[in-house]
Amino acid sequence: MKKTIVTGSAGFIGSELCLKLLERGDRIVGIDNHNDYYDPKIKESRLQRLEKYSGYQHYRMDISDKDGLEKIFKVHKPEKVVNLAAQAGVRYSMENPLAYVNSNIVGFAHILENCRHYKIGHLVYASTSSVYGANTKMPFSENDCVNHPLSVYAASKKSNELMAHTYSYLYKLPTTGLRFFTVYGPWGRPDMALFKFTKNILEGKPIDVFNHGKHTRDFTYIDDIVEGVIKTLDHPSVSNKNWNGNHPNPATSNAPWSIYNIGNNKPVQLMDYIEALEKALGKKAKINFLPLQPGDVPDTYANVDYLKTQFNYRPSTSVLDGVSNFVKWYKEFFQK
Repeated sequence: MKKTIVTGSAGFIGSELCLKLLERGDRIVGIDNHNDYYDPKIKESRLQRLEKYSGYQHYRMDISDKDGLEKIFKVHKPEKVVNLAAQAGVRYSMENPLAYVNSNIVGFAHILENCRHYKIGHLVYASTSSVYGANTKMPFSENDCVNHPLSVYAASKKSNELMAHTYSYLYKLPTTGLRFFTVYGPWGRPDMALFKFTKNILEGKPIDVFNHGKHTRDFTYIDDIVEGVIKTLDHPSVSNKNWNGNHPNPATSNAPWSIYNIGNNKPVQLMDYIEALEKALGKKAKINFLPLQPGDVPDTYANVDYLKTQFNYRPSTSVLDGVSNFVKWYKEFFQK
């Protein structure tokens, strides 16, 4: 029976991934620090769903704890690792940049070191569409230059990709980085726009809409994200010489290292997203239009050709259905 360490296991993507892996019979060792970046209540509720499975074991710990992390690897000897633990959020990175250095860079270095020493068969880790930063060519492709991040958060994730490549090259550690594009859905993060919009609309309060509503986003439903994570997790990266020209960033060294976009491949205007939310709630939003926020990018659009070619990845959830599913969950969770 496969044993996988999943960090950030009480988080949005992490908890949904753990559920899917547990349902198919995998054994999961979850790690999460349960910090208070947002209301820990939702993290505890996510965890309760996981603890119903006998194949799940949980550790409340930060991946920046070098000695604690090493003990977990030593005891459990996992075959694979999925690193989703990170300090998230573009805007918060302007207020507290050192939190991102500590978790996303120092913590990730500890993950890499343990994967090296304990001969892990595959490390999959979260990157972000934010690495595309100042890029304006659409859709964003894995082969685009990503040397101009616009936030500390994005810079920390770009650092993860570089660090992973080095470990893949030096130690032949198979690594796969996944650039997530605006993930949403039930059990989501309260700091995300959909959560904030829903709360304020239900309470009759105005919603803040930045860039005067002129954003477009490649909104990607949680189930489609998890499908992509599992498809890549089950197929460790190989040296790019074996990929017959279909490998992202083919000019890199012969390291077992890959980067993939995971998005819906269908960008949506922010105002259309809000309209879908209004329809699901049966209530109109009061909108407070504001200028573009520092660190934000106006548009995101994922080219997912590599993921489609290699793993037959086919995101299938429409924004109307995804937002409706979120609203149904939100009302059940908060208005019991």
